[in-house]
Amino acid sequence: MQLDELVSKVSRLPPSCQQEVLDFVAFLEQRYGHPANDEQLDWSDKQFKDMSVQQAMRGIEDEPDLYTAGDLKERWR
Repeated sequence: MQLDELVSKVSRLPPSCQQEVLDFVAFLEQRYGHPANDEQLDWSDKQFKDMSVQQAMRGIEDEPDLYTAGDLKERWR
C-alpha cells in the first residue's frame, strides 16, 4: 500500500476513527522504535526472503540430532 493511498483511506474516515489510526501508529512507533531517516522503509523481496529464512531456521542449531549417518538406508523396489 502506498502512502497516498493510506492518506486517502484515512481521510475518508470519521474523526474518531482517524484518531484511532493515529493512536495505533503511535503504538507501533513505541513498539518498534522510530526508523532513522536514512533507514530503508520498504523491503525488497530478497530482504524479506532472507529474513523469513532466518526466522524459520532460528534455534535449529540447538535442536538434538534425531538421526545419524547409520540410520540412512537406500531402498530399491
